[in-house]
Amino acid sequence: MSREQHPLLAPGTSLERLATGATWSEGPLWMPDERAVRWSDIPGDRILRWDAATGEVSVHRDQVEFTNGRMLDSDGSVVQCSHGHRRLEREASDGTVTEIISRWGEYRLNSPNDVALAPDGSYWFTDPHYGIVQPREGHPGIREYGDCRVFRWSAEDGLTAVIDDIDQPNGIAFSPDGGTVYVTDTAVALGDGPGHWIRAFDVDGATARRGRLFATIEVGVPDGIAVDVEGRVWSSAGDGVHVFEPDGAEVLFVPVSEVVANVTFGGDDGSDLFIAATTSLYRVRTTTRAATFSDSQR
Repeated sequence: MSREQHPLLAPGTSLERLATGATWSEGPLWMPDERAVRWSDIPGDRILRWDAATGEVSVHRDQVEFTNGRMLDSDGSVVQCSHGHRRLEREASDGTVTEIISRWGEYRLNSPNDVALAPDGSYWFTDPHYGIVQPREGHPGIREYGDCRVFRWSAEDGLTAVIDDIDQPNGIAFSPDGGTVYVTDTAVALGDGPGHWIRAFDVDGATARRGRLFATIEVGVPDGIAVDVEGRVWSSAGDGVHVFEPDGAEVLFVPVSEVVANVTFGGDDGSDLFIAATTSLYRVRTTTRAATFSDSQR
């Protein structure tokens, strides 16, 4: 079935390149109040912005200490991952940036990569080592706690490790009912071992259990992911975007000419898929939208 015929893509849609000129595009986020996409150019050490009303591309901020993935919090602030500061941080609507967490006990984090909001309001984020081993994406450093993990943070509970059996945890997203968390493993990106797959874990309150293989990406690695209202997982890859049903069956492939790093849903009705791919930001129009936890209660 061609892309134009697929029921998950809007009739007549085609892949649009909205912006280019980045070095390595990551962490796209739709900002509904601004009608804009914010994303990172990690080696360029800047945050870029594409305006939906004008199509204009601008630099939101530079010298940002190699930010990566981000999410919109319930209060409208942006929670984002900083390789350079080795922390999770918050950018308020007035542009003020403050630290959320940078240490697990006595140890500094590695380089937080991606973050997702859990049903209970806590933040779950991945902590691979890319920002301390890749000079273009952070600063040289060591893994102070000796591993790479997925963490959960809340103001009430502080920081806890929830997943410790993924070599290089990277992208993270929750199912619509919040009962499953998906985490990608990109260990092969630096020759560290296995890592062409997405794993799924049952969420039990503040813990994750029963980790299992969900899907495998054959070309490149699954980096950032997004989940739609029906629970399908939209994954980045070396050759485009791959879409998997909740049972792991692949149902759609959208080819992209650049390596895809991350994806997010947005647009005025939430049905546009924005794709951060190497030098560029792309869009493809779909017939679905991002999952929200309230959808499971309808």
